[in-house]
Amino acid sequence: MSPKQLSRQMQQAGVRRLCAISGDAEWSLARADEWRAGLPGDWLVVGDAPIAGLPHCAPSALRTLLGREFTHAIFDARRGFHAEAFAALAGTLRAGSWLLLLTPPWPRWAQQPDEDSLRWADVAEPLPTPHFVRHLQASLLADPAVALLRQDAPPRISPLAPLPRWQCRAPEQQQAIVHQLLTMASGVAVLTAPRGRGKSALAGMLARQIPRALIAAPAKAATDVLSRFAQDHFHFMAPDAILAQPDLPAVDWLIVDEAAAIPAPILTQLVARFPRVLLTTTVQGYEGTGRGFILKFCAGLPRVRYFSLDEPLRWSRHDPLEAWLNQALLFEDAAPAPRASAGAPRRMPDDAWRRDAAQPAAAYRLLASAHYRTSPLDLRRLMDAPGMTLWLSGEAPALQGALWLVEEGGLTPELAQAVWAGRRRPRGNLVAQSLAAHAGFVEAATLRSRRISRIAVAAEQRRQGIGQALVAAAQRQQDVDFLSVSFGYTEALWAFWRACGFSLARIGTQREASSGCYAAMAILALTPAGRALQQRAATRLARDWPQLRLQVAESIALPEAPLTFTDEDAWLAAGFAWAQRPLEASLPVLSRLAACAAVPPLLQAALQPEAEPGALARQAGLTGRKALIARLRLETGAVLIALDASRAEQLRRQVE
Repeated sequence: MSPKQLSRQMQQAGVRRLCAISGDAEWSLARADEWRAGLPGDWLVVGDAPIAGLPHCAPSALRTLLGREFTHAIFDARRGFHAEAFAALAGTLRAGSWLLLLTPPWPRWAQQPDEDSLRWADVAEPLPTPHFVRHLQASLLADPAVALLRQDAPPRISPLAPLPRWQCRAPEQQQAIVHQLLTMASGVAVLTAPRGRGKSALAGMLARQIPRALIAAPAKAATDVLSRFAQDHFHFMAPDAILAQPDLPAVDWLIVDEAAAIPAPILTQLVARFPRVLLTTTVQGYEGTGRGFILKFCAGLPRVRYFSLDEPLRWSRHDPLEAWLNQALLFEDAAPAPRASAGAPRRMPDDAWRRDAAQPAAAYRLLASAHYRTSPLDLRRLMDAPGMTLWLSGEAPALQGALWLVEEGGLTPELAQAVWAGRRRPRGNLVAQSLAAHAGFVEAATLRSRRISRIAVAAEQRRQGIGQALVAAAQRQQDVDFLSVSFGYTEALWAFWRACGFSLARIGTQREASSGCYAAMAILALTPAGRALQQRAATRLARDWPQLRLQVAESIALPEAPLTFTDEDAWLAAGFAWAQRPLEASLPVLSRLAACAAVPPLLQAALQPEAEPGALARQAGLTGRKALIARLRLETGAVLIALDASRAEQLRRQVE
């Protein structure tokens, strides 16, 4: 069968297919041109560069694809495989579509550096990704519905097994939900579904039947489908523009498409302003925070009703492309864990993906089902980035718990000092660098540590001590100075980490966009050097808390500590005055400086909880935030000199 005949067969069955083209550049582009010449309809290319003058989208711009539709597409993975962009592109294709995947030559694909690794591996140069590539190759070979054109092997293009003629049932499901929404007196409705189930179309149908509806989304360019269904009732306004309005728009409904892609603090304000709100989102992880939207944001909403769409709108339930994608990117939900003794936690060997991929794959599915940030980017990192460690409880496929650790620290003293001073910020080392750059502990970056990137326990097995057992097992077998964790602060989460032996080392003053929580970091010492750091960090946080709690709307019990201006404070203040340490991290120590010395009015104003840099700059006749910070650094240096000129000069020389 020709591609055109196959496409006609696919359209009748309501399915889409994948064609992988693997070979040298000239050979692969020639095969893609032949394939494209035989298939009518619009085409889109997603890759680093355009192909044959076709419409083009860079993988990094994947969010612009949300809510759009195409007939056929080419995904160019010859230089790197951007998994989230690939999944998003697949979600834009309709029944009868072909997705052409261009890959490096089959025999050397697994050894070829993947430029996408620069996004997730914290490396200076691209590295090969053999585990992920071999997993993809195995899944491509195992699925007969995938057409496979290899320069080193005969082509494989099989007709589909007979399928019934497709009869889409999605409109019936959509209409039933629209009817329920129209009867809502007030409150928030949350509509979730995988890609391609018609969420945007349903939102447009609702808008068309409401006299006054306002529509918001992460980007107007991604609302093509919604606007088509809303017709004349499509009234769009960007989320920040809505919040900037002095008066509430006179509308009956606010409809927010792809709501999980909007920062939680902004979404919280939007929801509070309108009597009826519809929030739609995708639960698959490649869009960033879909799971967190359910786990974190929606759980705190009053009067919320949940709806879901499971019938595909643009393809049938038997779609081969979706089936392959779910298998290749491990989108399937984790299997329920049996209620049985989990046994002792065990560490996965470094070559687990090669020897027994079922175990780490089950761990990833469990992490994805339980953690709001897990996405295909994490799958790439877990499979092939250096310094990854997995601890498991139970056996695949029904794992009971999983713990993911990432190596950090070990920076040279010179580099760590540059991080402390705000002059360098190398890739990676999330907690180690933050404790140096923000909390002010140079040794946090030079000591060796492992950060707990993810931990998950199956819902059926929670509150049985499995999570603490995983942390305890990892703690006993670590050859590093400390363990660390970064998390969105909630009292329940902090209670867990406190029970595991961690102590708070830092808490940010800004809420995270993804969770709406303050970013907190905690550490658990494993060596004398780690214990010294843990004690210093706990003491510093307690001393900083009187200033921090003016900006952090959380009640956190910390011991009282003396607020005198110490030699260590002078060193940190000098780092702000004569290096590049950030203002936000320096506010507590500058407050202690102001308590023991006369400070200029501008610096005093900057220490107030309600201080806003832009307004302060205007009042001082400065051009903006950058000029304000420069002036505050000068004023801080002058105060240190007035306090003790000889010590200040010594500190300045050491800092510079």
